[in-house]
Amino acid sequence: MSTGAILAVAVVAVVVLAGLFLLTTARRSDRNAATGLLARETMKRDRQARKARRIEAEAPVFPAAATGKDVERAVRSASIATPAPKLPVPWTPMDEEQLGVTRRQFFNRSITVMMIAGISGFAASLIAFLWPSLKGGFGSRVTVGKIDDILAQITAANGPVYVAEARTYLQPYPASALPKAKKVYAGAVLDGMNAGVVALYQKCVHLGCRVPWCSTSQWFECPCHGSQYNRVGEKKGGPAPRGLDRFAVIIGAGGIVTVDSSAVAVGPPIGTNTTGQEADGPHCV
Repeated sequence: MSTGAILAVAVVAVVVLAGLFLLTTARRSDRNAATGLLARETMKRDRQARKARRIEAEAPVFPAAATGKDVERAVRSASIATPAPKLPVPWTPMDEEQLGVTRRQFFNRSITVMMIAGISGFAASLIAFLWPSLKGGFGSRVTVGKIDDILAQITAANGPVYVAEARTYLQPYPASALPKAKKVYAGAVLDGMNAGVVALYQKCVHLGCRVPWCSTSQWFECPCHGSQYNRVGEKKGGPAPRGLDRFAVIIGAGGIVTVDSSAVAVGPPIGTNTTGQEADGPHCV
């Protein structure tokens, strides 16, 4: 199982556990509210009121013109009445249909649903971001066309063919430079060079700006910080730490060119110049 799949399973498990916890908490709060649980302040006021009523009931009644001795004799002769014990009323649960949904229950359940929906949306977006693209576009294999047609377009435009779906520039690679290229490049990148084409990632390796093509110098020149790369993406100047990154090129049956944008091959190190191409004119940056 891949790392992305393990992470996706972990995120789904966390979302489910969080939803169960929120539902349990909300149900406990609703049950407490439905069974009539009183606050501490309310229970304290009830005890004080009962005590005041008991004292008032036990106090002796004196005539309007009673003297101090009358009061003392009445107090000494008064008997304290003992209230009859009251048995607690057995609790019976309320009928769910009769109880209905209280205002507190409605808000608790609404908040729980909104939190679960938010967490689920975040988890889904995270999984979608980590999940590899399998339906074409950047991050997958993009079929461009026949290699002869691509090279003809490059010659006619005197510049690279830009493939927006793969975010790449297609440039011709001279056969005379292949002996030097074999010392620097390998794999499917070198296979594409042997077929006469190289696929360059559009992103500058310095800070990620898109690098445009300069038709006068015949170089790629970054307008953000001045990094410069020759026709095949090898660094010529500026703060870039290496040449342009590139993608594997697959030449299929009938000369069909496919760019594999799912894996980025790191560009060549500083000082690489397999073609020996210098600027053909004024720089754009």
